[in-house]
Amino acid sequence: MTRIIPETERSNEPLDTENIIHHPDMERANEWVVTEYEIPSRKICIFVPCSKKKPYHTSPSHQKFDEVIYSRLDEEDVHIVTFGTCGVVPRELDVEYPFMNYSFMMGQCNVAKVKRDFLKTEIKRISEYLERTKDNYEYRIAYCIGDFREAMTKAAEQTGISVVIVPRLETIERNIQPNKKFIYNSLSCSDYLSDFADAVSEAAAQTHVFLKEPAFSKPAESAETQSENDSDDSEWYES
Repeated sequence: MTRIIPETERSNEPLDTENIIHHPDMERANEWVVTEYEIPSRKICIFVPCSKKKPYHTSPSHQKFDEVIYSRLDEEDVHIVTFGTCGVVPRELDVEYPFMNYSFMMGQCNVAKVKRDFLKTEIKRISEYLERTKDNYEYRIAYCIGDFREAMTKAAEQTGISVVIVPRLETIERNIQPNKKFIYNSLSCSDYLSDFADAVSEAAAQTHVFLKEPAFSKPAESAETQSENDSDDSEWYES
């Protein structure tokens, strides 16, 4: 496949600063996705948040997301798309520069101005992707919390394109941890994964695709194992 940005055309600007969302190569890559890339058409699109570990699909968080998704759906029925600090990245492009190479984690940034700028830019990028793919998918799910969830919600509202966003608000409220740095808990918690699994099953029903059995069942994890996984996980997991 042709490189998104050839090595000879890449910027010398570092990929580990709070300017990552406006890094020239990140902007160019996101523009390429919505203007030049032939995005696959599938019955279902599932948006999941970017992760600390690259490529995303090898991270503990994405492996858990995949367990939920592929325990229910066949690969040919679903397109997984990552979003967040990276902008919007179809799963099959997550080994490409610059999505594979940046290290700044917007989900752990507490600078108000940077977060406001991220939200504005992310809403724009998600909106552009939703508009570009309005005929590519029949059904859309987004599994997200925090600022990533706010960006997805506002982009769906702005475009008028339906996206089912999970976990449910009542599930999030039930799992709030007021004494933690990030109060909304981890996307790998069993309540959140249960909502996600239900949403995937409903997507299969709505699009009339084959639903695998047995249904997804989350294995029990000790607190120690949970902590080890989270340290290398989604941007919205505490490390």
